[in-house]
This record gives sequence, C-alpha cells and structure tokens, in this order.
Amino acid sequence: MTSISDLFGDAGPFALTIKGYQPRAEQISMAVAVEKAIKNQHQIVVEAGTGTGKTFAYLAPALLRDEKVIVSTGSKALQEQLFHRDLPQLKKILTKGKKVSLLKGRANYLCNERLNQHIAHVPSDDPDVMHELAMVAKFASETQTGDLADCIGIEEGAKVLPYVTSTRDNCLGKECAEYSECYVRKARAKAAEADLIVVNHHLFLADAMVKESGFAELVPNATCYIFDEAHQLPHIASEYFAERVSTRTVVDLIKDLQLFYRTELFDMVQLGKALDKLNTAVSDLRLQFPAEPTRGDWQHAIKQDSIFRAIERVINDMSFLHQVLKLALERTELIEPLFERCVAMKAKLNCMFEVSKPGYSYWFETSRRHLTFSITPLNVSEKFAKLMEQYDASWVFTSATLSVDGKITHFTEALGLKPAESLLLDSPFDYHNQAMLCVPRYLPEANSPNMPHALVTVAKQLIRAAQGRCFLLFTSYRMMHLVAEGLSQSIEYPLLVQGQTSKRILLEKYIVHGNSVLLGTASFWEGVDVRGSALSCVMIDKLPFAAPDDPLLQAKMQDCVNQGGEPFRDIQIPQAVISLKQGVGRLIRDIEDKGVLVICDNRLVTREYGQIFLASLPPMYRTRNLNRVETFLESIK
Repeated sequence: MTSISDLFGDAGPFALTIKGYQPRAEQISMAVAVEKAIKNQHQIVVEAGTGTGKTFAYLAPALLRDEKVIVSTGSKALQEQLFHRDLPQLKKILTKGKKVSLLKGRANYLCNERLNQHIAHVPSDDPDVMHELAMVAKFASETQTGDLADCIGIEEGAKVLPYVTSTRDNCLGKECAEYSECYVRKARAKAAEADLIVVNHHLFLADAMVKESGFAELVPNATCYIFDEAHQLPHIASEYFAERVSTRTVVDLIKDLQLFYRTELFDMVQLGKALDKLNTAVSDLRLQFPAEPTRGDWQHAIKQDSIFRAIERVINDMSFLHQVLKLALERTELIEPLFERCVAMKAKLNCMFEVSKPGYSYWFETSRRHLTFSITPLNVSEKFAKLMEQYDASWVFTSATLSVDGKITHFTEALGLKPAESLLLDSPFDYHNQAMLCVPRYLPEANSPNMPHALVTVAKQLIRAAQGRCFLLFTSYRMMHLVAEGLSQSIEYPLLVQGQTSKRILLEKYIVHGNSVLLGTASFWEGVDVRGSALSCVMIDKLPFAAPDDPLLQAKMQDCVNQGGEPFRDIQIPQAVISLKQGVGRLIRDIEDKGVLVICDNRLVTREYGQIFLASLPPMYRTRNLNRVETFLESIK
C-alpha cells in the first residue's frame, strides 16, 4: 500500500479480507490524521461517532510505523477486546509481526506468595472467601499469565482478591521467595520487549505518579501514546493527582501484621495488643459518620470534636505500633517492609489535619466499613500538560463522546491540551431512518414524587411494544429499584437488575434470552456493546447531572465562580452532555440496528439549555408521541 488511504480503500487489504467491508470516509480521515500526528510527534484530538471504526483507524498507523506505542483504554473490557480480538485480526490483515503485550495493574495478577500464606493460614471464616480461595488455588496450578480475569468464578470485586493479590505496599520485591515466578514481573518484562502495549488509563497515570516519586517504572516509555475512551481521562487524572488516606489501607496493614505475628512473632504479646488497639481505633473513627455510605466536606467534618479526637486516637495508636515494631526489628529483618509501611501510613494520617491549601477540594467518602479522605486538585490541566512535556512523543486522544454542542474545548482545556489538529467525525449510521428520539408528553417534573410511577407506566408501554429487548438506564440506584419493583409483577419478559450478579454475567444473560429487560445505573451507560435485535429500546430516566451536594463538584463550582465563570454552564452542563451521549451510544451499534431512545425529562424541551443536549445528540427522527414510538418498535424484527 502506498498510503494509509489505500489501505482502507475499496481495493485495500481490509476490503480483500473482511467480508462485507465498505470504505468509510470518516475512518479514512481519522487514520490519515493519526498517521500524520505520529509522524510529526503532534497532539491530535478526534471525536469519532459510533460506527466510524476508530479502533482500526488508530491501530493501523501505529502498527505500520517503527515506533514504541502505548495504547491506553478507559475500561478493562476494551483493553481485553483490543488485545485478544482487534490486534490479532489487524496484524493478520497487515501481515505485521510486531510484538504486542497486555499490561494491567498489579491488583489484576495472582500473587503466589500471598496465596500460599493464606492457604496455610486461612484469613477468614467467611465461606465465600474459603470457597473462592480454593478456586484461585486451582487456577494457580493451571495459569501461564496469572491474570485473574481468566479465573472462572472470580468476579471483579470478589472477597478473596485482597488475599491473593499484592499492593505496592505489601509486595516484597526481590526479597520474595516467589520473585522468579512473579506474574507482575513477567508481565512488565514482556511489555518492555513489546512494540505495542495495551494498558488502561488507571495504570498509565499510576505509572506517571510512580516515575515522579522516583520508584521503578510500571510502563515502559514510548514515542507514541494513544488514548481511547479519552473522555474519562480528566476524571481519572483528578483521582491520581489527588492525595488520599483510607482506613482500608490501615486495616490491610493490620491484617498483614497479624499474619506475621501469628507465624513469626507469636510470643511478642505487645505486638498483638498494639494491633488490637489500632484496629479498635480505626473502627471507632468509622462510627463517627452515618452508617449509610456518604460523601461530604472534610473541612466541615474535621471541625467536629468527636471526629477530630477519633483521628488523634488512630494517629496515637499508630505511633504506639511504630514503637513496638522498632523492637520487632531487633528480632527479625523480615518485618522491615511492614515497618516501612507503618512509617509511611503514620505520615499520611497527619495530612488529615492540613485542609487550608487553595486550589484543592478536601472531601471524604465512607463505605460500609471504611473512611477515605481525599485532597483533590480542582484543575489538572497544568499537571497533565507537564506530564506530557516529559515525553518526546506523539499524543492521540479519541472517543465517541468528547464534544459539547459541536465544540471540543471542554475536553482540551480540562487536560491542558494544545492539539495540532482536532477532528469531529460524524457516525456513518443513518440515524434519521435507523433511530427515533422521544421525549414523552405529560410527564411530571424530573424530581417529582410521581416520577417513579410515570416511569413504570412508560416502561411498560415500551417493553410491550419492543417485546422486551430494552435497556432502562437510571441516574440513581433509588429510582432503578423503585422502577424494578413496579415492573417485577407486571411484565412477562425476564427482568435483569444491576446488582443481581456481575455486569458481565448480566449482559451474557441479556443476550442469551434475546427478549430481556435490563435495568442499570452509571456502569451500564458506557462500555456496553449489544448489537442486533436483542436491544431495540433505551429509556433514560433523566438528564445525568452530577449530584449537586457532591463535595468535589461544589468545590469546582466555587472555584469557577472565583475565576469569573458560570458553573452551571461551564461545568455541570458539559459533564451531563458527555454522560448522556454515552448512554445514548448504547442504542445503535451496527449499520443494521434500529431502535428508539426515550428520555423521560421535560427539561430537554422546556429549558433553554435543553437545546445544547439535543444539538449534541445524533440526528434521530424526533417525536413526543409514544404511540408513534410503539408503531416504530413493533416494526422492528
């Protein structure tokens, strides 16, 4: 092929290899622009509508050039798809033998040392943990990669995972008896030799922070960085540029020390007492907050005497443990890594009292058992721009959802990007004929107490007309459960509700049934690909504005006011538009797909800002008549 255009043309290898292949002008435009950016080491931002074929449009130029390439995705699902499906197919088409590697964070890999420890001393009498431990032990005897995604029966969030994986804190490194067989070490060594490495945004940013702190790198340096699902980067970047203290980390240290105490220093009674004392103090700190998980302003919380004193007790008990561990060091050098973790944790706990630095949000979040305190920068653009300056490389950012009302500046400004080129490529799908958008008439206001009943009524009508085959997407768990309850006794089709089992299994059941109704919240708004007749209707309960009481959002809005901006226009609307576009993107996934999008929020037509949302959506045929929607759904086979 003489050019990238020829590669994707009607006489190129794609046309000769892929059955039914049709050249797409949008895909060719993107591939040409990416090739140019890589060649000239430029920044480029591309919004590529669903169906553009953006994956091949950035992978083909990356594979054809003699560059070390990092491809970063927003989700593990896309990471797996790229490595196991797209790259092998593309390498075969291009007849390129480049080495490719899949690299995940250490929490995804089995740690043989910790598995052996916890098989010898079972860490819990929870039957789930014991059953899962047995499954992981069987997996350990069979696996070549140690990637726990391949362990059947162990889902994301399984209780056993903290006991069979390592963290940077508890990893023994070269001192580990299993170091030569370490799956994390092997994965990183393979990545170092590869020409193209598939990572995710979390790992990329974790690596950037590790390099900044002077520790060994997690991801090799490259001359080309490509970010797919790039719309997630500003949020994930704020997480990684934040400082965070969690009682979970303290409890993990306590558990590791308790195991060491039972196996190596069982006669050191003072160590056992120090651990019990600290464990009680950590539990008491959590009890100072409401039982239900919540988020709040830390600057306000720390002014409460009970919380202030509870933190002081944790710090004092950590200091006592520190003194006891000093004595333990005289008996065995094996405890040194745990001692160093104690020193680091003691320093981190003290920052919970430092809440006055401008330009940051100080907030907390509780789970059922733990408290997390965060110091998050309100603006990550300078930090991310500085990060990019450290690499002599090209940078490609792409997603189906980057623009708001035809402009991409919200995304570029958030990351401090200065792209040499920005492309907004429409989807090649014929949305006007393939899809219908309906905002039903006569609905109550979005926050009306009558809304759950109205949603159930609309959902029944849609489900009946579509014969199941519906996604019902919600902005809150509360509304999802209310609607699920209202539908449970009144529809004849299988009802699948987020939380019943893992996301992967729910989607598998949905596709296998062929006429199911799936109810989900945020995690189902993106990264879900159901093609064909199994999905004919997506109903969204309301515009996905972030909760106004979110402390991080409140801090960003106040900072926006201080900068002379208008927070609703500059922050809330763009975030909600991007989220809505992700949810809408679940509907039409293929050139043959047909379907209806129903958004049950009057504000799309009664508020001036509704036009911004509508202008950002694909050009579907619009109606407010549910009877017309029924007729369209009934026509879809």
